[in-house]
Amino acid sequence: MKAIKKLTGETVIYGMPSIIGRFLNWWLNPYWTYVFLNQAEVGSIINIYAYVAFLFVMLTYGMETGFFRFATKEGDSKNVFSTTMLSLLFTSFSFVLAVFIFKNDIAAALDIAKNPEFVTIMGVTIALDVLSTIPFAKLRLQHRPMRFAMIKFINIGVNISFNLIFLSLFPAIAKAFPNGFINTIYDPEFGIGYVFLANLISSVVTMFLLIPELKEKYSFDVTLWKKILTYSFPIFIVGVTGMINQNIDKILLPELLPASEEPLKQLGIYGVAFKMAVLLNMFIQAFRFAFEPFFFSQRAGGDSKKMYSIIMKYFIIIGLIIFLGMSTFIDLFMKINASQYREAVGIVPIVLMANLFMGIYFNLSLWYKITDNTKYGAYQGILGSIVTIAINIIFIPTIGYYASAIAILACFVVMTIMSYIKGNQIFPVDYDLKNFAFYLVVSLILFGFYWYFRETDSPKYWLAALVNIIFICIIVFKEKREFLKIFATSNEN
Repeated sequence: MKAIKKLTGETVIYGMPSIIGRFLNWWLNPYWTYVFLNQAEVGSIINIYAYVAFLFVMLTYGMETGFFRFATKEGDSKNVFSTTMLSLLFTSFSFVLAVFIFKNDIAAALDIAKNPEFVTIMGVTIALDVLSTIPFAKLRLQHRPMRFAMIKFINIGVNISFNLIFLSLFPAIAKAFPNGFINTIYDPEFGIGYVFLANLISSVVTMFLLIPELKEKYSFDVTLWKKILTYSFPIFIVGVTGMINQNIDKILLPELLPASEEPLKQLGIYGVAFKMAVLLNMFIQAFRFAFEPFFFSQRAGGDSKKMYSIIMKYFIIIGLIIFLGMSTFIDLFMKINASQYREAVGIVPIVLMANLFMGIYFNLSLWYKITDNTKYGAYQGILGSIVTIAINIIFIPTIGYYASAIAILACFVVMTIMSYIKGNQIFPVDYDLKNFAFYLVVSLILFGFYWYFRETDSPKYWLAALVNIIFICIIVFKEKREFLKIFATSNEN
């Protein structure tokens, strides 16, 4: 129980930059809806960042998880660090070189032929973010969450600040002083390019702050590198399929919707609504940062499986509380966006539930990492991608972005079931399935009850509050003995 208390503490600390910082960063989305009144412009940002997500995963090719595994397994974290860093440095440099050579062709393919500089900016940004993954992983392995949090906070603060400077301050100054200095450096036609430029600046600052973590004696261990690659390749496949499951919709929507429906406009509306599920995403990300190194360090413990079961149970409970709270108050939350971006409110509960299953899948999936059966992660990821792509291709032309939301949910439900079945054969953990099913059904009934009586023009927030209170009371009533036992054991330790 002491280990669970430690995990809880580190999840909270890692969650500071992930929850507070990403929450602040998330405000850029509603901010963009007021800056870029044309939904197609926000759609273009979302479309480009979908490609960025794919490239980031491809250029890290599982090295982060490989670093964790071999830094703990080999007992020589410095050698593992230098080998993985040099590997990423070589591939990232090669990528940037290719971007500079083919930027015009890439820009044409992305329908931004007039602005090939966008490609250059994002290419360098991706490379810097890739190179920062191992230093950040090193901080997590060393259990230094405060420094991790500080750098993440600064990264987000710089990004937000330069978005405000480029998109609000500079235009205001340029308008007030037409002949001033700002007009020599500010170009209103650059538009969404300033979003990408702000991202680049924040990535540069982050790498500068990580210099102390980069100060090592570098050597490249070819034998170790081959071992890491062999272990990490299935993780790479998992990463690619994960990006397909979460981002292929942002690529397929503009391609599959008819031109008469203004695809980029629809993508902008969908993307803004999709981002409303961010609170649950942030909880999952904060948990992931703390849980992965915790999982590897605890794998030899005699009571580890019991611990994983308890952790899963309360992860699901917290996730369902967030799901129900966000789903029932979503009309209120959507009001922060410009009115022309609010019509996709109905997809938010679907995406929230998809994110919950994504988090459950992540918890389950660690069995194949710890048993070195990462190939099964690849198989499950490929299956999920097939489900995602098939639903998107078949249904986007008829039901639009609702198909994309349904595809994500179906994908992670299928992957969760498959991971549980196979994991139970290789690394069985006695998860509390009855309680999970009970809480899931109760939360869905309460959500359905609210949604049935919800009025679009005047949502019943008192009813939303009531169903959330009921759900929390049910949890407290059922879990109070377990809560008392955990806290009592933690105090003894």
